[in-house]
Amino acid sequence: MAEGSDLKTTPLHEEHVRLNAKLVPFGGFAMPVQYPSGIRAEHAAVRGGVGIFDVSHMGEFLVTGPQAVDLVSYVTTNDPEQLVIGQAQYSAMCLESGGVVDDLIVYRMGEDTFRLVVNAANIAKDWRHISGYQDRFDADLRDESDGIALIAIQGPAAQAVLAGLTEADLDAIAFYWFAEGEVVGAPAVISRTGYTGEDGFELYLDAGDATRVWRALLDGETEVTPAGLGARDTLRLEVGYALYGSDIDEETTPLEARLGWLVKMEKGEFVGRAALEAQRADGVSRRLTGIRLTERGFPRPGHEVVYDGRAAGPVRSGTVGPSLGYGIATAYLPRAAAPGEPATVLIREKEVGAEVTRMPFYTEGSLRR
Repeated sequence: MAEGSDLKTTPLHEEHVRLNAKLVPFGGFAMPVQYPSGIRAEHAAVRGGVGIFDVSHMGEFLVTGPQAVDLVSYVTTNDPEQLVIGQAQYSAMCLESGGVVDDLIVYRMGEDTFRLVVNAANIAKDWRHISGYQDRFDADLRDESDGIALIAIQGPAAQAVLAGLTEADLDAIAFYWFAEGEVVGAPAVISRTGYTGEDGFELYLDAGDATRVWRALLDGETEVTPAGLGARDTLRLEVGYALYGSDIDEETTPLEARLGWLVKMEKGEFVGRAALEAQRADGVSRRLTGIRLTERGFPRPGHEVVYDGRAAGPVRSGTVGPSLGYGIATAYLPRAAAPGEPATVLIREKEVGAEVTRMPFYTEGSLRR
């Protein structure tokens, strides 16, 4: 697919071709949406065993210098100063209006060294955003995205599989912590964050080492299933994780998206603080809300949601949860919307019954929080 097109490829592109993956455009890259096993089988493998994902399309920025922590703190809503070396945190970057530029993970690699992991489709936008504030701080910014490969290993058997390929103490890596070590001899940053609701790890590797690590994971004694973007989306939606461009964007704020816990007003000034402070004082008028279909149907992004007799807006994320067997979706509903209240989703011009529900939709994952 990528040949003759403007799409970029990851260091594992030839592996996906070898495995007969279906490749689709995503975030400017040719990415596997599924392998011949299919999305449901890949989803089930991650829930019950172990699956691996190529997420090398993600962007990585390195921030260094005496005021690196100050720059990161100013452009993100969470408080990176609270991190110790070896720890990571989920965060957001906002416009002055409070709208979300991107969600990201911040890693404290050293006292004055941070790695920011951003969404693939937002790499150029995020770089411009951060660079716009860089000259206020004694800090350097470097885009490492093209040189780093990223493999996610997810599922209740993830640790057992990875333990056979590394001497790193995986038990010592708690949720949202990381360590540096080797995986089949390749230097790696091994983190434990995840986007599926299951236990697992992420391997940040030199791009040149990606193929042998990928093959080592697939060729071990335990069956490991390669999984694509389709399963990644159903897995993350079942556990209520937001997707940038669907659930959050520049027209939504962290407070509206139920990500207020990422906003640390007490740390001092940051981009978007004034707008978020005002919104918190006034109270949000809408919130990102879970919806469960009570009738058969497949909710998809863009389907209209009706709540309290009025059109409330489109489905932001939607699927039939493979672990659940029924339709689930997110939408921005009025703040007063409460679990158990009725709603409908307009699917193919038919109103399909639904109800407001709490997220996560699925709560049986192996992720150690």
